[in-house]
Amino acid sequence: MTPNASLLVFVSLFAPADKGGGIRAFHLEPQAGTLTAAHETRAVPHPFFLAVAPDRATLYSVWAPAFGGAEEETVAGWRIVGRDGVLEPCGRQSTRGTASCSLETDSTGRALLVANYSSGSVAALPIGPDGAPGAAATVQRHVGSSVNPDRQREPHAHAIIPAPPHAGTDGKAVSRFAYAADLGTDQILCYRFDPARATLEPHDPPFTKAPPGSGPRHLRFHPDGRTLYCINELANTVGVYGYDGETGTLTERQIVPTLPSAFNGTSYTADLRLTPDGRFLYGTNRGHDSIAIFRVAADGRLETVDIVPSRGKGPQNIAITPDGRLLVCANMPGNNVVVFRIDTETGRLAPIGEPLAVTSPACVAIVP
Repeated sequence: MTPNASLLVFVSLFAPADKGGGIRAFHLEPQAGTLTAAHETRAVPHPFFLAVAPDRATLYSVWAPAFGGAEEETVAGWRIVGRDGVLEPCGRQSTRGTASCSLETDSTGRALLVANYSSGSVAALPIGPDGAPGAAATVQRHVGSSVNPDRQREPHAHAIIPAPPHAGTDGKAVSRFAYAADLGTDQILCYRFDPARATLEPHDPPFTKAPPGSGPRHLRFHPDGRTLYCINELANTVGVYGYDGETGTLTERQIVPTLPSAFNGTSYTADLRLTPDGRFLYGTNRGHDSIAIFRVAADGRLETVDIVPSRGKGPQNIAITPDGRLLVCANMPGNNVVVFRIDTETGRLAPIGEPLAVTSPACVAIVP
């Protein structure tokens, strides 16, 4: 990517196919921080979460005519045609669950990981040479409950991500583990992961326990591969865990709040992201409608920098540009997308222009 080349940004529109559900593409000008509409793929039912293949040739989205209903949902593969955001379908496969709410590919682009909230399950799907998803090779159903009677009576898998690639005996670096955040059981589950076969097997120990009532939601690894961050939806906190790439072990180091101490209202966290250099972490608060900014220390611990308005209701998802200078926030119930400039010295955010009106934006995916 040349320094001034525009970035391709996809935003999923969370709605039924006949009521605006689709995937909208924009050009993001990196210097000015402006979004310009490019193309819209229409009649995609509840696309919700998006993931981009490592080769940047394929986009994956949820496809759910009745999101969270009785029927299994599907994941759709889309070939990215050119730089205007035109998408061509390349197959759909069952997620083997309901309320499919997270998609991630591994670094080799051979497997797609899916978390299913309502059915409390995770799945791994093989990806073909053409980018098309195959039928799920593995489905793991979580068990258990926790202390919140309204939200934690049963498992609710909310995210699953591959661990950083680790060199094996053949010298090739691949992800050997995958980690799932389960809101219903207060667990971060560890699976032995084989991207070549799209298999997930429970590790020993099978999970790390989060504080009771936390509600683990989303996960991110630090770029150095030594720390895992978990944003907890119910407790409005971020958990910091040391990660051992040899054993797969997680060790809790710190739990930090995402909300101001004086706030007494109702709020739930949603997403978290790190800058590519790993110096800053951002987490969203829905209810307080804000973005918490943290400075990352050398040992991975967090120090709060600021908590700033998201400029819209319910910040659902955020994405950061590859140069670490812009953050894009999707305020789903607020029906807008906001671009912020990141101060690369302090991590602070400054909004650029006015919020862009977008119907029910759920997820942002940036393609350099």
